[in-house]
Amino acid sequence: MEGASISAILKTPMQPAQTRQFERAALKNYLLDQAYDEMFAGPEDLHPHYQSLLEHFASLPEDELRRRKQAADLSFLNQGITFTVYGREEGTEQIFPYDPIPRIITAAEWATVERGLTQRITALNLFLKDIYNEGRILKEGIVPREIVYSCKHFRRQMVGLQVPRNVYVAVCGTDLIRMQNGEFVVLEDNLRVPSGVSYMLTNRRVMKRIFPQLFRMYNPRPIEQYTQLLLSTLRSLAPEGRPDPNIVLLSPGVFNSAYFEHAFLARQMGIELVEGRDLATHDNVIYMRTTSGLRRVDVIYRRVDDDFIDPMAFRKDSILGVAGLFNAYRAGNVTLANAFGTGVADDKALYAYVPSIIKYYLSEEPILQNVKTYLLTEPKSRQHVLQNLDKLVVKAVGESGGYGMLIGPQSTKAQREEFAQKIQADPRNYIAQPTISFSRAPCLIGDELEPRHVDLRPYILYGDKVNIVPGGLTRVALKQGSLVVNSSQGGGSKDTWVLNQ
Repeated sequence: MEGASISAILKTPMQPAQTRQFERAALKNYLLDQAYDEMFAGPEDLHPHYQSLLEHFASLPEDELRRRKQAADLSFLNQGITFTVYGREEGTEQIFPYDPIPRIITAAEWATVERGLTQRITALNLFLKDIYNEGRILKEGIVPREIVYSCKHFRRQMVGLQVPRNVYVAVCGTDLIRMQNGEFVVLEDNLRVPSGVSYMLTNRRVMKRIFPQLFRMYNPRPIEQYTQLLLSTLRSLAPEGRPDPNIVLLSPGVFNSAYFEHAFLARQMGIELVEGRDLATHDNVIYMRTTSGLRRVDVIYRRVDDDFIDPMAFRKDSILGVAGLFNAYRAGNVTLANAFGTGVADDKALYAYVPSIIKYYLSEEPILQNVKTYLLTEPKSRQHVLQNLDKLVVKAVGESGGYGMLIGPQSTKAQREEFAQKIQADPRNYIAQPTISFSRAPCLIGDELEPRHVDLRPYILYGDKVNIVPGGLTRVALKQGSLVVNSSQGGGSKDTWVLNQ
């Protein structure tokens, strides 16, 4: 399609010269394709909720958008908001890439997303409780035993262990994409140590500062309450008899790619940020070392993976965790969010069974659908995938951050041959999905607005009740044509505005 003409779309009368200037400078390379566009429904058809945004931008002085983008970058730099991009020779620590054009979601669209996410996390918690206890869903063959027991994140140590309040997943970040018909679907669930929420919150702060008039005009639903909702969720999971629990955030340390987030969340919640060396175990109770002596710890919001959290129970060579932590957990003297062993439910092979899991435990049809997924342990599916690697996306089931992935249409013959060998050697470790041209949103590229692919990661809190702050982290594939939005591979983010009506 040709680029959309803003002069044909704006409905409010404006100065002709001003409109022509904005159209010529900002939208000359805004081209639509088969992907759903968040701003335009067609070449001369603007989604109504973007009307005021474009009018506001057209009213700004020349180069003002760029100046405000520079102000945002400076704000991120001054706050130390960085992310580590691995595998770059020129250096790893970068300012978190930020796009100042907000993504706008209507109230009706969000209502569907919210109901779907509530349904999904409820079913996944019931699933985790079941597989580590009675195993009914496995006995009835709804989910194959081999899928669960062969998952590297399945923890046999958790079998038969009672989890406080039966909450396995207290914090979840579920990745959504929008299909060509505008429907949101689930791409994957992140149930172990989901990251990125600090960028959602800092994006909003910066957006209020650089576009105060536009923000007041739209008045999107607030998200600032997230950290207090998280704190309340953690408090609700405290062991019995601990009415005023001591809560800490356990981080791998300053060299971790998400350390800024760990420090940010601890500061916002008013809790201690600790590393493994700051904690000690005595008589199956966890204590924090302080200048005034040992202080008992009741709840740990952990940002350390299972493998590294207790060298006595998992990896013996880990120096990141706390020796004896799992025994204290098993004794019921400390609660972890999220629980050990939750990674089995975000295994990408298990993902294919989530619709069946929802139906089994809730007797409901899934509100949010999955993307079609090929399980490569099935011979017919494996043969189909091997014959169509140039058309499909292949993912390693236990990886995150965009690693261990082949995007067929953008791959070389050598890369496809390499993945074919990996699949044949270990089919359980991979799944495949169609290459989806998911939705694109307007981004500021230089002085112009251009469409880039985006996903959405809302954050779900599960304690006494389900809490979802309206919106989430919209991640952007900033490279033209790229489908990889992960920050760890050069993607960026933008603020997400959920409208009140």
